[in-house]
Amino acid sequence: MAKVYVTRRERFNAAHKLWNPQWSEEKNVEMFGKCANENWHGHNYELFVTVKGQPDPDTGCIIDLKLLSLMLKDKVVDKLDHKNLNLDVPFMEGKMASTENLAVGIWHEIESQIRSQGCELHAVRVHETENNYAEYFGE
Repeated sequence: MAKVYVTRRERFNAAHKLWNPQWSEEKNVEMFGKCANENWHGHNYELFVTVKGQPDPDTGCIIDLKLLSLMLKDKVVDKLDHKNLNLDVPFMEGKMASTENLAVGIWHEIESQIRSQGCELHAVRVHETENNYAEYFGE
């Protein structure tokens, strides 16, 4: 039987600043523009987590979506919502608080728990704005 993909969406709000302390202020502003604001800035993020697997013969589902939602809230949303990504989120410590790094960090927070449910994590997609998102496939 072919694999089926299912996606759960969650939302959170968070602040961050893109800033490389090894660079001058001018270089940071040139590279990151408004995202280098010394007083931070925030986004209304959307998180899309896609899992893949074969539907269970008894339920027709590859994962219990209520369980997936609870896991995402516990492992990700509660750690990110209304937080400063640079200062408040342990799994982002020491990393540039970019959307790309956030997607990778979220993957590492949830991969083993997804696997323990008998399916595979396929993708983590983080929308920072309506025009910008990062997607990670565990590579």
